[in-house]
Amino acid sequence: MTALLDGITVLDFTRVLAGPYCTRLLADMGARVIKVERSGEGDDTRRGYIQLEEGRTDQGSYFVRVNAGKQSVALDLTKPEARAVAHDLARAADVAIENFVPGVAAKLGIGAKDLRAVKPGLVYCSISGFGQSGPLAGWPAFAHIIAAMSGMMDLERNGDPTARTMYLQAADVLAGAHAAVAILAALVRNGRRGDGATLDVSMLEALIAAEDVSFGALLNGGNISEGPRVGMFIGSIGGRQLVTQYVGGPQLWVRLCGVMKRPDVENDPRFATPMLRRQHWPELNRIVTEWLNTTFASVDDALRALNAARLPAAPVLSPPEVVALPHLAEREAFPEVPHPGRARVRVTATPFHVDGAALKPQGPAPYRIGEHTRAVLTGLLGYTPARVDELRRAGAIDEP
Repeated sequence: MTALLDGITVLDFTRVLAGPYCTRLLADMGARVIKVERSGEGDDTRRGYIQLEEGRTDQGSYFVRVNAGKQSVALDLTKPEARAVAHDLARAADVAIENFVPGVAAKLGIGAKDLRAVKPGLVYCSISGFGQSGPLAGWPAFAHIIAAMSGMMDLERNGDPTARTMYLQAADVLAGAHAAVAILAALVRNGRRGDGATLDVSMLEALIAAEDVSFGALLNGGNISEGPRVGMFIGSIGGRQLVTQYVGGPQLWVRLCGVMKRPDVENDPRFATPMLRRQHWPELNRIVTEWLNTTFASVDDALRALNAARLPAAPVLSPPEVVALPHLAEREAFPEVPHPGRARVRVTATPFHVDGAALKPQGPAPYRIGEHTRAVLTGLLGYTPARVDELRRAGAIDEP
């Protein structure tokens, strides 16, 4: 299979998750991703949980997962010689992407204006917590901060007085995925007209856009439910839990009442319309969860009945159970990449197939900070070995 992005070069100034997730997608689709890391420090996630090799502190599984298939070039962008190298890399690239706090990239000489000045046709993408404009643009942001500012943390209270930490790093991953879509669209336009683009992706807006009910209602005069999510049930059977729901399709309510053999519930005036079922959700939730908890001998029995009734249902799985799912094994959802210290390491896959095949990482994550510096500068940019040595002596670049 010819890689979808064969021949595309991406200059990646990102770190942690939102940007690296985006460029991992691009790398899996065949782009050459040159990851610019800070000399001596590298990406923050190199030092994260869990270290894959005893005695090292730069092989966090987090880093390896989101940086598979990339090349590492180490630059000290505080030095003008390194900025000149970054500009040369931009001339050779099709895409540049960064996720600094707004204004930092410009101070380092790698902002959109800087790099598009040296290559007008460049697709330049910035990912930040709050976007490149507006009163909050300068705020530092991680997923936890965006969860709070987006209203998601408040919605996830489920009626409890205290907000809780959200485990899923949804803001980063959604922003990274939206950035990838925007970059691909800009590359299509570039192929048609030769235009570059300056893209601005906001984690805050990406997370708000992912909420399916509350904002649409609120913006048009509706109320927001502050209790557990309406229409979705969690039952407990034999020490295990399962979920089902009646929202999401017009026939699900009728099917639920049918499988429960409760025409009285279907014909109850309290539950006659979607709005009434929302208003009387606590009563309805008690009826259905009691039915789930008392009717079946096991979660598997409940799933068979619900699936036969064409109702969406699933067991509540732990992460180890997810990794062991035969379905995900068949889908190749946890591919392996080479690793010098472990032989091979498992990572998560890009979540789509192309032409009937799973997309697999194009190679391992960079093992050492700047391990590809010399190869990229001599091979892609045509620098002589003597010039590379000079840049290294000046502290502008680094390599193992």
